[in-house]
Amino acid sequence: MTQDQDRYRQPSFRDPDDDTPRLECGVFGVYDTRAAAAIAALGLHALQHRGQEACGIAVFDGQRFHTERHMGHVGDAFAGPDLVDRLPGHSAIGHTRYSTAGGSFIRNVQPMFADLEAGGVALAHNGNLTNFLTLRDQLVAEGAIFQSTSDSEVILHLLARSRKAKFVERFIDALSKIEGGYALVALTNKKLIGARDPLGIRPLVLGELDGKPVLASETCALDMIGAKFVRDVEHGEIVVIDHKGIRSLKPFPAARARPCVFEYVYFARPDSVVNGRSVYDVRKRMGQRLAQESGVEADVVVPVPDSGVPAAIGYSQESGIPFEMGIIRNHYVGRTFIQPTQGVRELGVRMKHSPNRAVLAGKRVVLIDDSIVRGTTSLKIVRMVREAGAKEVHLRSASPPIMWPDYYGIDMPDREHLLAANKSVEEIAKILEVDSMGYLSVDGLYAAMQSEPRDPASPQFTDHYFTGDYPTRLLDREIAEGRNDGTDRQLSFLVDA
Repeated sequence: MTQDQDRYRQPSFRDPDDDTPRLECGVFGVYDTRAAAAIAALGLHALQHRGQEACGIAVFDGQRFHTERHMGHVGDAFAGPDLVDRLPGHSAIGHTRYSTAGGSFIRNVQPMFADLEAGGVALAHNGNLTNFLTLRDQLVAEGAIFQSTSDSEVILHLLARSRKAKFVERFIDALSKIEGGYALVALTNKKLIGARDPLGIRPLVLGELDGKPVLASETCALDMIGAKFVRDVEHGEIVVIDHKGIRSLKPFPAARARPCVFEYVYFARPDSVVNGRSVYDVRKRMGQRLAQESGVEADVVVPVPDSGVPAAIGYSQESGIPFEMGIIRNHYVGRTFIQPTQGVRELGVRMKHSPNRAVLAGKRVVLIDDSIVRGTTSLKIVRMVREAGAKEVHLRSASPPIMWPDYYGIDMPDREHLLAANKSVEEIAKILEVDSMGYLSVDGLYAAMQSEPRDPASPQFTDHYFTGDYPTRLLDREIAEGRNDGTDRQLSFLVDA
């Protein structure tokens, strides 16, 4: 890997034995309501699954901004009766973070805040900018001083350097220069703003709490605070909320939406509705289709909890094989990589998952997981199931083979470390020590989404992890690999776009 490539692939601070895909973050915003910080904290609780390394809240009280950013979980950082005293204000935004661009440091925790010529602004961002390093290098060359290594800070610098007169115009100007997948919420002294990338890769919804607007990554956050779902923020849309009401802007060229299909495979909570589809229902249909495509004689269907549960239910219903909780997940275990010795750390899978021997012993088991990345966790679970007495183990993935890395906010290894990118299904079965191995097909995934068959000329979803069909150019990656000399960057920050 070249130095430029290494810069692009930011360091991961996760358990090296944990190959579960991770999403970068969740965002939340609420406007003109009492105890805004407390409402934001509740919303972030619901979005904790989207980022568990750090969290933060920024509020505006009518005169000044107040911010708190912490490493760790929302419940530890924003608990207690003094929260509203610490963070007084009537409007707030919040963020839960898992680092994919930039390291796991407090300086990278969001919301980020800056005092601009037009006043203060706090910003929270879900996604990744695929031209982040290109933008950052250009900004630094022109005198910008960065306080973090997060791609989100680039947006603040672009806001600061825009020559547009009004803040919303500056916001549009800044977004016109970034590429990739993003859902943003921003708070000024007068406005709450939400924005979604032109392809709608990352999700964002608009809700209403007692007549007051709410923005969130998922509908489960609206449910948590008792808010009503209004609609999805559309791809390429900017929602501006102030005392006059809600204004919708669509300043970018029209494009066909390509929402991230992995939201349905793994990231979104099963009780959320994403882009009009129930995540739980989609995952059940994935399991049903998987049973049709990759059925096997067995005695019991067992999910890898928790994300494999809906697909396993669907597989069981379609196949007629009984569903059982053959693996029990411990929800109270911390991150295993903090354990002091390698020997203890190797027991991490047993800290998180325990075999239910009464279900597994002497049985032919169909083991259902949502997806398989490197296979390290899968192998440990398979061995655990066999040690519990399973007679046969047939592993099934409720998603297609992951063959390409992601650059839009999902932490995945480079291609050489993706199991399915380098091995056949038969080879994977041997590596994972299973009697048989099967994946859902791409066509099966689209069927589970109740979509038309995949259109190769214009795919309905962002599905590059399965197909290699990236929805945008990857400018930083192209430059790092020598496929782009940077002459087409089209970046001139000191001239109006």
